[in-house]
Amino acid sequence: MMGYYDDHVTEISRQKPPKRGGSLLMAFFGAVVGGLVVLLAMPILFGNSSFLDSGGEQSGLIDTSEPIDDAIRTVNVEVNSDVTNAVDRVSDAVVGIIVTTRQSSFFAQESMDEGTGSGVIYKKAGDRAFVVTNHHVIENAQEIEVSLVDGTRVPAKLLGSDNITDLAVLEIDGSDIETVAEFGDSRLLRVGEPAIAIGNPLGLRFSSTVTQGIISATERSIPVDLTGNGQVDWYAEVMQTDAAINPGNSGGALINIEGQVIGINSMKIAQSAIEGIGFAIPTEIAIPVIEDLERIGEVQRPQLGVGIRSLSEFASYHWYETLKLPESVKGGVVITSITPGSAADRADFQEYDVIVDIGGEEINDSHDLRKYLYTETSIGEEVVVTVYREGQRHEVHVLLSEQQSF
Repeated sequence: MMGYYDDHVTEISRQKPPKRGGSLLMAFFGAVVGGLVVLLAMPILFGNSSFLDSGGEQSGLIDTSEPIDDAIRTVNVEVNSDVTNAVDRVSDAVVGIIVTTRQSSFFAQESMDEGTGSGVIYKKAGDRAFVVTNHHVIENAQEIEVSLVDGTRVPAKLLGSDNITDLAVLEIDGSDIETVAEFGDSRLLRVGEPAIAIGNPLGLRFSSTVTQGIISATERSIPVDLTGNGQVDWYAEVMQTDAAINPGNSGGALINIEGQVIGINSMKIAQSAIEGIGFAIPTEIAIPVIEDLERIGEVQRPQLGVGIRSLSEFASYHWYETLKLPESVKGGVVITSITPGSAADRADFQEYDVIVDIGGEEINDSHDLRKYLYTETSIGEEVVVTVYREGQRHEVHVLLSEQQSF
């Protein structure tokens, strides 16, 4: 291109300048011809109707009121997509959760802390409505309020909470509730299908925020520390999405393209180098838990009624000197306490018994024990537990009872 412009400039520089009189004549002639062309072309280009004023005269002003209305209607049709329809069906059922906790300082001064999260109205019965949220959202709360989509705050009663699945159920006045979310079947999900997250990231300033992504994986096991001791107590069964989930989204809805809730948003991997990895509790797991929490305030699971710690949490010195385990034992669960009247108490377990097998299933840590009890047994069932006590191997028959705290 540089060569082309160089040649062109050179060619112009070689032309002789025109005479002045000829230049004026040519300019006049060009103006006359140009005006005639414009007059002849205007009716063709614009049409007579676009130049008519209210009296039927040509005015040069275009009446655009009707075309603008048509354009607005066209845009409205185009933005009503499957996503917007899905959001419309459920967004009014996604609410804010405001929790208040009281804390006492060293000088006995009491302070009030307020936290926020999200929740989903999933049921209405008479003048009551029920909301599901995360356990970690309402944990240790003295007061709980629900912020409806119009900003109205109503007091909430905690019906039950479960730290294993990170779910909680609240009850509120349902007199003004019109929209209730519909649950879908998370078992039908396929990797790659659309997923839409609705919640209140970063507090209620960004209420009813909608983010879109896909289902990245339908089954993920995420290690969870339930006791705060830095050890893995449970592996949460969740599904993965790349729809943005931020602090405050916890307890909100993950919906499919039909506007059905397929998961309750729960967590994300919060590392600076990681983006687009969020997790939700699938409805397959959530629904039975929600039903138990609403009905009886807890999840009924068969349990032994013991306090436990994984053997790996103890120094190897105690394996052999304190617990007197044989060198062949590489994993297990140590009983640290026994609840009076529990199944373990009735079965004559003892403190510092080391559980290595239950029902023929090898037990290496506390997660193995919980997983077997919660997924392979039922309340009232008798199981055989193999333990080491003072270096000796014993089999203990135990009749599993209702929920007792570990």
